[in-house]
Amino acid sequence: MDAAFTAEQDEIRRTLRELLAKRGGPEEVRSAVRTAHGYDETLWRQLAQDLGLPGLALAEEYGGAGCGPAELAVACEEAGRALLPSPLLATAALAAPLIAAVGTDAQRTALLPRIAAGELTATLALPGGSPATALGLIGDTSGGAWAGGGRSGGVQARPGPDGWRLYGEAAQVLDGHSAGLVLVAAHAGGFPRSRTLLFLVRSDTATGLARTRQTSLDETRPLARVELRETTAELLGADDTVDVSGPAGALAAVGRTTAAVLAAEAVGAAASALDRTIEYVKVREQFGRAIGSFQAVKHRLADLYVRVQAARSAAYYAAWDPAAGGLALAQALEALRITTAEAVQLHGGIGFTWEHEAHLYFKRAAADELLFGPVHRLRDHAAEQAGLFTPGLRKPRVEVAV
Repeated sequence: MDAAFTAEQDEIRRTLRELLAKRGGPEEVRSAVRTAHGYDETLWRQLAQDLGLPGLALAEEYGGAGCGPAELAVACEEAGRALLPSPLLATAALAAPLIAAVGTDAQRTALLPRIAAGELTATLALPGGSPATALGLIGDTSGGAWAGGGRSGGVQARPGPDGWRLYGEAAQVLDGHSAGLVLVAAHAGGFPRSRTLLFLVRSDTATGLARTRQTSLDETRPLARVELRETTAELLGADDTVDVSGPAGALAAVGRTTAAVLAAEAVGAAASALDRTIEYVKVREQFGRAIGSFQAVKHRLADLYVRVQAARSAAYYAAWDPAAGGLALAQALEALRITTAEAVQLHGGIGFTWEHEAHLYFKRAAADELLFGPVHRLRDHAAEQAGLFTPGLRKPRVEVAV
């Protein structure tokens, strides 16, 4: 394994950082989240057309750059540094890989080039209210319990003469109020023979679709409730090729890669919060000297630096080996939570005001852990997968005679 970044990855980082330094400051972020879409549409088009961000990890045959999770992680780390509100995570990390993995040739050809060009944004609507559960980050998804098990709740699907119809709702859908395409996980077949399938709902043509933007703790991560009332939908994949066990395998695979990308994004946010705090303690004076010169402050900042760097190493290892995604996400979310809390503290009185930018990062930390965590559940599931709790794998006790 070569741990060094390639020239292409360094160029992605440099170009994106320069652009976001000009267009993605705290005031621009606050203005963007208050728009109808929740992000700057002009900036998104520029990121898509000039930098090709939505298609970084898509194959070249579909108009993508043919890169992998590492390049997407680099881009998301820079987006995290600026707390960039954009549909990048929902479109490029969640929806597009599922279409590529499960969709038919016709569906991939029709949808992926538009996603890569930035013409179409997409998201994933999952019943149960916990994306971390459905993506296999904090538990096993094979039984379908994350979606209600087919007994009640969730989203129900039934075939008809004019195609599939969906009924139900999903909450906490990333960019669900603005996405042009919504992938919905729904039950079909009825209990006890129910199976969960993925469906495509096109927001511009679907009937019976209602989407409401929710008030969220982190305004830079827009969430929505998606309601489906006999909504017309298209099955993702073909009837004769869809695995009867449902999309659990595809969701878990996408979940591992998404965890690595989220970890890189969290690292970017933590690093930015730390950098801003370091700059502040250099100019804030107390007792006639900068508070950054006090040994206690230096020690706290040094501990944060080590924590952020360790999380960055874990995030990029996970981008290389997605199997480590859940554990890397746990470490990155913990680093973000601790770093942003310290940033608020070290900014003193001004750090406790909602108007200060330190709170933008603190809210991101709290909201991400609620949405994709909690940290202890991520670690617990990673330990179970590694077999750490299997009795046969425990190390024998060694007694030393004295």
